[in-house]
Amino acid sequence: MAVWYPDHPYNDLPLLPPNTEVETRTVLKHCIKARAALAQLKQAAELIPNQGMLINTLPLLEAQASCEIENIVTTTEQLFQFQHAGEHADAATREALRHSSALLEEFNTLKHHPLNTRTAEQICSRIKATQMQVRRVPGTALANQHTGAIIYTPPAGEELLRAKLANWERYLHETDDIDPLIRLAVGHYQFEAIHPFIDGNGRTGRILNSLYLIEEELLSLPILYLSRYIIKHKAEYYRLLLEVTRDHAWEPWIVYLLRGIEETAQWTGAKISAIRSLATLTLKHVKQAAPKIYSRELVDLIFDLPYCRIQNLVDKKIAGRQAASRYLKQLVNIGVLQEKTVGRDKLFIHPKLMQLLTQDSNILTPYP
Repeated sequence: MAVWYPDHPYNDLPLLPPNTEVETRTVLKHCIKARAALAQLKQAAELIPNQGMLINTLPLLEAQASCEIENIVTTTEQLFQFQHAGEHADAATREALRHSSALLEEFNTLKHHPLNTRTAEQICSRIKATQMQVRRVPGTALANQHTGAIIYTPPAGEELLRAKLANWERYLHETDDIDPLIRLAVGHYQFEAIHPFIDGNGRTGRILNSLYLIEEELLSLPILYLSRYIIKHKAEYYRLLLEVTRDHAWEPWIVYLLRGIEETAQWTGAKISAIRSLATLTLKHVKQAAPKIYSRELVDLIFDLPYCRIQNLVDKKIAGRQAASRYLKQLVNIGVLQEKTVGRDKLFIHPKLMQLLTQDSNILTPYP
C-alpha cells in the first residue's frame, strides 16, 4: 500500500483500477437510481424541438457554479448579459464564459476523438486563455484556505504525470466490466489527484465529467448541472476526495457522486419541463397579442438568448435592423421582454426565463 504524506509529492498514487471492490451493493443501488434519472433527463432533452434553448442556457449555469467552487464568483445575469460580448465583462465573468465555451467546443468535437490527455489540455487552455500543458516543474501543492496548511501535494514530473494520465485514459475506456457511472466517479478522483496542471484542474475535471456522460451515450447534450450539487455540498466534496487519498475510502466518494448525478438529473429534468411549458405559454401569448410580428423563429431566439440584442435578430435573418428593433419593442409592450440600456447597448431581457434559470422554483405566472 502506497504511503501518503500531505507535504510530499504523491508519486506513488496508485494506478487504476482501485485495489478494492468498487461495485459494492450500496454503490450499485445508487448507480441504478442515477442511471434512471439520467435516462429521464436524456429523454426530456430530446423532446425539446429547439435544442438551442438548452445548449445556450444550461452550460452557462454549470460554468457559473463550477467556477464558484474555485471561488471565482460571477452572477448568472452577468453571464447572459455578456454571453456574446465577453470582452466587456469583468475578469470572473470572462473566465466563466471561457469555461462554458470550452465545454461546448469540446462537445462539438467529441465525436471525432475519445477523451484523453490532449482533450484535458485543450479544455484547460481554453479556460485559462493560455497554453496549458501537463506540469513540467515541481512545487504544486494544495493548502487549506483558512490555515494555510498543506493538505495534498500531487505527483511531480511530466513523465510520471503523463504515465498516470495514460492509465486514467485506459481505465475510462477499457474497463468495460465496470458501470460507466462508477468509472466516472473513480476517474474524477484520479484526475484531481494527478492534478496535471498548475491551475484549472477542478474545472477541467468537471467538464470532462459532462463529456464522458455523452461519450458513454448516457446523455446527448452537455446539460447536467452537477456543479450545483457540489456547491451545495462543497465541504463534503473535498473531504471525501481527501479520504480516498488518505484511507482509500472509495465507497463513500462514489456514492456521493452518484447521489449528485441522480439529484442533479432530476432537478435539470424538472427545469427543462418548466422551460418547455414557458415556451408554449410564450408562443401562444405572442401569437394572440402581437400576431403581426409573430414567428416561431423570433420566440425561439428569445429562449436561446435570454439577454437579446437587435443585432441577434439581424444575424439570424429574422428581420432587418429597424424591423428587429420594432419587433423587440413590441415584445416589451406585451409583457414578454424588458428593455435595459447598458452604456450604448440596448438589451432585451426575458424575465420569466431568467427567473426559471436563476431560481429553484418552476412556478409559471401567466403573461398580463
